[in-house]
Amino acid sequence: MFIVQGEGRGHLTQAITLERLLRQNGHEVTAVLVGKSRRRSLPRFFLDNIGAPVRQFASPNFRPGQANRRSRLAGSVLYNVARLPLYARSTAYVRRQIKESGADLVVNFYELVTGLAYLFLPPDVPQVSIGHQYLFLHHDFRFPHTSRAALWGLNFFTRLTSVGACRRLALSFRPMPDDSRHRLAVVPPLLREEVMRQQPVAGNYIHGYMVNDGFAADVEAWHSAHPDVALRFFWDRKGAPPVKRVDPTLAYYALDDRAFLQQMAGCRAYASTAGFESVCEAMLLGKPILMVPAHIEQECNAHDAALSGAGIVCRRFDLDRLTRFAADHRPDPSFAPWVRSAGPRIVDELERAAAAPLYGLAARAGLA
Repeated sequence: MFIVQGEGRGHLTQAITLERLLRQNGHEVTAVLVGKSRRRSLPRFFLDNIGAPVRQFASPNFRPGQANRRSRLAGSVLYNVARLPLYARSTAYVRRQIKESGADLVVNFYELVTGLAYLFLPPDVPQVSIGHQYLFLHHDFRFPHTSRAALWGLNFFTRLTSVGACRRLALSFRPMPDDSRHRLAVVPPLLREEVMRQQPVAGNYIHGYMVNDGFAADVEAWHSAHPDVALRFFWDRKGAPPVKRVDPTLAYYALDDRAFLQQMAGCRAYASTAGFESVCEAMLLGKPILMVPAHIEQECNAHDAALSGAGIVCRRFDLDRLTRFAADHRPDPSFAPWVRSAGPRIVDELERAAAAPLYGLAARAGLA
């Protein structure tokens, strides 16, 4: 059974990929639960590509700050505290669904309500948590220079999502040793076969994705000064048409995974709010990247990707910096083999977890 955080597109595409891998290896995904928020709707591409029945429940999420750009940590905490009775009902619902699913294993894609279910009403089904965020718990992870309080909060949240996990699978841009103290295995990014099949070409447009549509002001300001450069940006604006064409060289697209990958493969460079999944896709296709984090988690993603040579980090969509970086960018040849080894590694970890249901009190209730 999958339980997926529905914020952004990364966890959703990872769930699609993992479901296909498990089915190819003779396993069945009995159900998929997805955490939802008022601001976003579940993308059509997910419903069209996931094979198991999908159900949704209310889940905590970041709240955007001024002009719908960077997320506000304090505002997010207060908003979600006010909704605790709703999340308590979600926790009971998730636990009930786990019990009724008949699943041998729960795979948790960084969804907080899963951790709460295993903290307060621990089911008897073993759980594995998967996501890039679990790499933040690794003893060798290098954090950006930012608020120590924000980093503490991020790590506490990350631990809370994985309460009860017998194993944490940390998706990583590069190989690192496992961290047994944190029950952590470092594994490659979980990218779809469709990404592997893309034939990258150096196009004449800049491709982009923004998790908060308030960043469109940056894009349009740059576009006004460079109207000859084609820009194709995807966004997550609820109720937006499939394509919003501003003028002949600037268009915004609603999230569509097939179109997103096709645009990625043919672009000159990629600008993003630093979600792990799309950064990995750009790295695999050899595209230079500008990363504009929208919250503390994405700051860590962006810093880690920059250490791997993927791109540069900026506080706004300064596409001049991206074009300068793109002129000298050279893709990392070791990244593709690392990505292609993901399937066997991850399936093996899950099979071992499902075969060892007695995972101990420390795994069920600890925050280590």
